[in-house]
Amino acid sequence: MNATTVSIRPDRPWSEDRPSRAEAETAVRTLIRWAGDDPDREGLIDTPSRVVRSYEEFYSGYDADPVDILARTFEETDGYDEMVMLRGIRLESHCEHHMVPILGVAHVAYLPDRRVVGISKLARVVEAFSRRLQIQEKLTAQIANAIEEVLQPKGVAVVIDAQHQCMTTRGVHKTGVSMVTSRMIGAFRTDQALRREFLSLTTGQ
Repeated sequence: MNATTVSIRPDRPWSEDRPSRAEAETAVRTLIRWAGDDPDREGLIDTPSRVVRSYEEFYSGYDADPVDILARTFEETDGYDEMVMLRGIRLESHCEHHMVPILGVAHVAYLPDRRVVGISKLARVVEAFSRRLQIQEKLTAQIANAIEEVLQPKGVAVVIDAQHQCMTTRGVHKTGVSMVTSRMIGAFRTDQALRREFLSLTTGQ
């Protein structure tokens, strides 16, 4: 897969016809009724507005631009050319097939080529893509592709280890299992020693 396979700035033609907050709250009331409860009872009367507010947080990544997040870089590195890695980034996303949580961690690394970026920006890029409806494979590729496109480093590596509640709380009900995906670009794909170093650091060993 090359870096252009997965778009990091997806087109959003539907945003022009985005439902209003009132329409969204009405949709939640419909789902409550469909589930078999009364949206007008005391415990549920404010639920539609609370759900919509939570959705604004869960899916705030649609309003974030990863390219802008990574745009400010630094060249004063005194010749530093070793791997830069941010390990154990908390990841919260939602499965695009069932809209239930994906919870895990991301490990992100790059090999600089003259420019570096503030480490908080790596975490923000993970958050920008994860706070959308996702599948883990695409999420992994988007994070790596964004870093490669903006920083143009010698290599990028991303590993995500996450549990999918669409598998643990429904369907096959298999708990205690996680899904691991990786995306290696540039030197991390071609240099086996560098790849092994990165993978060993993801486990902290």
